[in-house]
Amino acid sequence: MKLPDIDYQEEIKKCKSMDDVVGKNGLMQKLLKDVMQQLLEAEMDEHLGREKYERADNESEKNYRNGYSKKDVRSSYGEVPIDIPRDRKSEFEPRDIQSELEELYGIDISPSMISKITDKVMDAAAEWRNRMLDPVYPIVYMDAIHFNVRDEHRIVSKATYICMGVDMNGYKYIWGIWIGEAEGAKFWLSVCNDLNNRGVRDILIACMDGLRGLPDAIRAVFPKVCIQNCIIHQIRNSIKYVSYKNRKEFMKDLKLVYKADTEEIALAQLDELKKKWDNLYDSVIDSWYENWDKLSTYFSYTKEIRKMIYTTNTLEGFNRQLRKFTKIRTVFPTDDSLRKSLYLATDQVMKKWTSPLPNWEVTLLKFEIMFKERINEALAV
Repeated sequence: MKLPDIDYQEEIKKCKSMDDVVGKNGLMQKLLKDVMQQLLEAEMDEHLGREKYERADNESEKNYRNGYSKKDVRSSYGEVPIDIPRDRKSEFEPRDIQSELEELYGIDISPSMISKITDKVMDAAAEWRNRMLDPVYPIVYMDAIHFNVRDEHRIVSKATYICMGVDMNGYKYIWGIWIGEAEGAKFWLSVCNDLNNRGVRDILIACMDGLRGLPDAIRAVFPKVCIQNCIIHQIRNSIKYVSYKNRKEFMKDLKLVYKADTEEIALAQLDELKKKWDNLYDSVIDSWYENWDKLSTYFSYTKEIRKMIYTTNTLEGFNRQLRKFTKIRTVFPTDDSLRKSLYLATDQVMKKWTSPLPNWEVTLLKFEIMFKERINEALAV
């Protein structure tokens, strides 16, 4: 099988859009296919103990190539079709191709080549980071995930903070991704100011997972925002301190709190929970009281809105997609390499968001009734 003779410098020049680089049949797919194919051919040569067309010394022990089998390898740039060499004796067992991807950068693709290819899309990334946003959003989700990055000969875990907004038409978008900043009110204030500078005048409800400094920062820029901490995260943080033998009964009692029809009933059930379990799990129950102002927001809304805001699972689903796209890189060499990877992955994920959230018409009607003045005020600016 003759490998393609591709002039990648010329191919780079032909790229006019991000799809030309990372889309289906794009440059990255061609590049990965070419290099992985060369790895397999070299591995077969090593297995046979000779070059491709070299004959064996002992004819009785000879083993030859015997065509190819097809395999699609998943990568951050989609599925890459590979031809796996076969030998007549069926003894050839190539190493896991997926694990070889990490080695590609040191074999036939230099870091400078990778940089040139990915830099082609960074103008689009900068435009995305600074694009104008709508004046008002019904819901925004904020969360953080961590990635390993090399920093002065050390591998450190850096937080990646993500904002996802749902617009008035029910479509979700990633507003931005911020990496490696020190979490706190000052950091989150800069994020909120950035959103405000890009056109956001009001956020009706902000859903988050107890991110330090965020509540004060977001209220400083969007003073009317309603904050809802993720109930699911609060439950997880609570149950890990409860003895296994008591979990089933404790969860049954706790469910009466967060599943209550009204805040008044929920608080009454929380008081009952404290009476029953306070001698064993006082700190767990106290955390519900301490965070109640941010945990109880959803009781003020209809079931349609409650379902959307009591958890940050919508954003966590996006985070899982990021993990899928970046899982081949256990450690990123620089912050910039992480930014590039996250932008490219984000772009690919958002292409699939072509429909509004389920039953959005009913949900929007509730928002327009409950927040009519705020919506009109934001749109009038």
